[in-house]
Amino acid sequence: MAIRIDSSAFKHNERIPVRHTGDGEDVSPPLAWSGIPAGTKELALIMDDPDAPTPQPWVHWVISKLPATLNGLPENVSRTPRPHGELAAAIQGSNSWEEVGYKGPAPPKGHGTHHYHFRLYALDTELSAQAGPNKMALLAAMDGHILDTGELIGTYAR
Repeated sequence: MAIRIDSSAFKHNERIPVRHTGDGEDVSPPLAWSGIPAGTKELALIMDDPDAPTPQPWVHWVISKLPATLNGLPENVSRTPRPHGELAAAIQGSNSWEEVGYKGPAPPKGHGTHHYHFRLYALDTELSAQAGPNKMALLAAMDGHILDTGELIGTYAR
């Protein structure tokens, strides 16, 4: 993985601040990245929790069609299918709550520390514009088109 993802809100493998969780304001954290490979046409991001007591990782955020020239996401991305401003070309998909946009960590009380994976995908093609793809649909659309990935992991426990 050559792509590096950071957040000014927390460091890799450290606790996500309450502000960015279901116990706080539940706003998406700011993200920044570098090392996007040449030939990247588009970026996509998936945030999930593999520690959730569910058969599949619990999906917190799906956002695709991010411009390859973008070097990060601001804090508090709107929970609309099409975010505003420089993110207007992006499409946010459904999370495990079947809602659009970011939903922060909210693990079951007493379930221990959960690890939240923010994975950025650099794609060699522009994906077809589908409204609100979920994680599985996005992964299927990206199959065979991933040039590189990067990952930031944050933790949270109640």
